[in-house]
Amino acid sequence: MVSYKRYELPPLPYSYDALEPVLSKDILTFHHDKHHLAYVNGANAAIEKLEKYLNGQESSLDVRAVSRDFEFNYGGHILHTLYWLNMAPTGKGGGSPGGQIADAINKNFGSFEKFKKVFGDAAKLVEGVGWAILALDPVTGDLKITQVEKHNSVITMNLVPLLACDVFEHAYYLQYKNDRGSYVDKWWDVVNWDDVEKRYQKALTLPKLIL
Repeated sequence: MVSYKRYELPPLPYSYDALEPVLSKDILTFHHDKHHLAYVNGANAAIEKLEKYLNGQESSLDVRAVSRDFEFNYGGHILHTLYWLNMAPTGKGGGSPGGQIADAINKNFGSFEKFKKVFGDAAKLVEGVGWAILALDPVTGDLKITQVEKHNSVITMNLVPLLACDVFEHAYYLQYKNDRGSYVDKWWDVVNWDDVEKRYQKALTLPKLIL
């Protein structure tokens, strides 16, 4: 019998009100407990459909639909998990990075302020809903900023995500209404640069993809 492991909703790494006033308790409760959980459940439901077909419990499988559902929901689960860890309670996050990630940002973008401008604009200008991502390209060793629409195609193949800003409306609408720009500008105050630094150091040790 074919059997796949199921995904689980990770707990928030801080209390629901820990990011106030940047993000309210209501937003984090709704965002984590409802939306993130829905992506976990959606990914597991897609896996279950595939299992049933492979084990002969279903006579047919809509591969396109199952693949689409899994990609969207799995992407939502992975990016939200990164998003929570990329933020730190008020007073413990924000500011500017240090360590190797700071050196890499300066090298690849000229300065931290220029990086903030490019990344911030990427987040504000995602068409519809999606994400802005800072990632390491292990082939070149450079940092890249990319946009992700919705959750599909989580990130360009082989790029290693380090920092993610969620610009789905459910990430900010209860507090900022339709003012995505204000949310992105405030979001910098809770960025967990220690987490980004750890991810960058680990990403540097990953093997390069052989093309």
